[in-house]
Amino acid sequence: MYRFYSLLICVFTFQFVTAQTQKLPFQPMDVFALEWATDPQISPDGKQIVYKRNGFDIMKDNAIGNLWIINADGTSHRKLTSREVSESQAVWSPTGDRIVFSSTTDEGSEIYMYWIATGQIARLSQLEKSPSSLTWSPDGKSIAFTMFVSEKPPVVIKMPEKPKGAKWAEPARITDRLKHEADGSGYMEPGFTHVFVIPADGGTARQLTSGNYNHRSGLSFSPNGKDIYVSGNRVDDWEYRFRNSEVYKVNVDTKQITALTSQDGPDHSPQVSPDGKTIAYLGYEDRSQDHQNTVLQLMNADGSNKRIISSDFDGSVSDITWDASGKGLYFLYDIHGNTKVGHMTTSGKITKLADNVGGTTIGRPYASGSYSVSQNGTLVYTQSRPEYPAELAVVENKKKATLITNLNADVLDYRELGQTEEVWYKSTFDGRDIQGWIVKPPFYDASKKYPLLVENHGGPILNYGDRFTAEIQLFAADGYVVFYPNPRGSTSYGEEFGNLLKNNYPGQDYNDVMDGVDYLVEKGIADNDRLFVTGGSAGGIMTTWMIGKNHRFKAAAVVKPVVNWISKTLVADNYFGYANSRYEGQPWENFETYWKFSPLSLVGNIETPTMVMVGMNDLRTPPSEAKQLYHALKLRKVETVLVEIPDAYHNIVQRPSNLISKTAHILAWFRKYN
Repeated sequence: MYRFYSLLICVFTFQFVTAQTQKLPFQPMDVFALEWATDPQISPDGKQIVYKRNGFDIMKDNAIGNLWIINADGTSHRKLTSREVSESQAVWSPTGDRIVFSSTTDEGSEIYMYWIATGQIARLSQLEKSPSSLTWSPDGKSIAFTMFVSEKPPVVIKMPEKPKGAKWAEPARITDRLKHEADGSGYMEPGFTHVFVIPADGGTARQLTSGNYNHRSGLSFSPNGKDIYVSGNRVDDWEYRFRNSEVYKVNVDTKQITALTSQDGPDHSPQVSPDGKTIAYLGYEDRSQDHQNTVLQLMNADGSNKRIISSDFDGSVSDITWDASGKGLYFLYDIHGNTKVGHMTTSGKITKLADNVGGTTIGRPYASGSYSVSQNGTLVYTQSRPEYPAELAVVENKKKATLITNLNADVLDYRELGQTEEVWYKSTFDGRDIQGWIVKPPFYDASKKYPLLVENHGGPILNYGDRFTAEIQLFAADGYVVFYPNPRGSTSYGEEFGNLLKNNYPGQDYNDVMDGVDYLVEKGIADNDRLFVTGGSAGGIMTTWMIGKNHRFKAAAVVKPVVNWISKTLVADNYFGYANSRYEGQPWENFETYWKFSPLSLVGNIETPTMVMVGMNDLRTPPSEAKQLYHALKLRKVETVLVEIPDAYHNIVQRPSNLISKTAHILAWFRKYN
């Protein structure tokens, strides 16, 4: 359905471009026309790929996605089914004759089967909740999955019967849980996630795990199909050991559960080797740091002989898959803001197979993406460059990647995008090399100086990179050189670099960003008299810190910030996770430190005109944080405005109209001072 609106946009664009004899810059309504690929799954023989093709529904203002199938050489690209409902989680059967997937129904999400030979589909399940982690048994006779199972609240009362037709208040929400709400979904229904199996021909799902514990992070069958390996947190005091998880073996017949790991930290994502003798898994021993590398570990199937094989790799390993020989594993990793697919032998030797994985975070250039490998080693992954969101790329015989889709040719072929360039510069604090990117305005003229817009990333333990970004393209289209850096604390530069903010945040990451500004001014790329700054979440923290530390910026847009670590730490949905990792102790135990690093402590220095923006349902950086900053600035008579986005959680731009609204508000505010 979204392609119809894309076509309308392109028709009007074509008429205008013809009249102007040149392409237009990226336009706000182009956001609705964008498409991107996710979760590619290649058939065992390496000949076909099924993936989720995503887009935006302009009428319902949300993202939608259906399953599509394409030959590995890019031919025969077609929709998998004729159904116009959400479809996802496609997984090929061991022999490649079927595809299991999940899809929405009027009653909720269910499990479906697609037969390759006939194109027929059938619904297999009738579940109370939505299934996740669909996984085939090796013989293709059953499918394992995880599903949430509801529990009763801790206190149940009996209210008197209300009179007929009376409209009483909604019943009270009651919880005694440490984690009782989650940003993006709100109040968490009481219950736990368990492992189930269902016959591949349909039937009744059978629950394998039980107890008041959660089981998550992927499933993996033993080759004989008798055991399923899963991660969970079944330890004593699990609720307060929230970073911990272990790898468990669950017997399919007896339901016996055996713990295979025990270290204090997250052990997860178990994958059984082809011969069933070795379990690969991810995790680390928790040292209460801001950032810790996730390492690749092996153990025997009974949990013995544990060893780390990625010790010589200073990066985090994710999304592991055994190769067909059982002599190594494929994995994802980030280096210098670029996500890659690699192969690691069981002795730790690493070979890079592909660059530029990503493109599934449409708004900003965060790390993302996924891959799949066939039995013969053919690799498919979601590839992104600054010029396009996630497309499918294929690597055969370890050769150069070949793009096999072009989902946005109808839009981006008629747009002049801002050109993205990588920059490196030295930190004036300690001489470290700091990486960033600039996006120049379309039709850039090197003889002119342009206003500079600094875009600070969130996290702060995340990274930006050379990936497509709709928001930054809209900033550049408005005439700004946009600078987005990866200061210290960013991932993809090693564990030590990512952990430099421990008990020191915000710290010298401020210097790293300002050094980048000075570098661009000295190079003549940016006009020192027209500097602007914005950022969301941790980027909102940094933006507030920057205008509290200097008066160089003409205007600022602070988006979903933390301004008071004392209040935020005890109000946010993840309130329990800060002590001894961000700062020592709890706020009431270390009040001075929590306040010292709170941007609100600098509000007396702020003179920069400041827009403050927040989602009204934000549970991660609650609206009370944004209001503290706005109210303080109003009391000081600093030029300011508060923008509250209705019905939006922390991810304000989850709805495409909010992505447009967010960037439009920022640009409108900056135009007043440019």
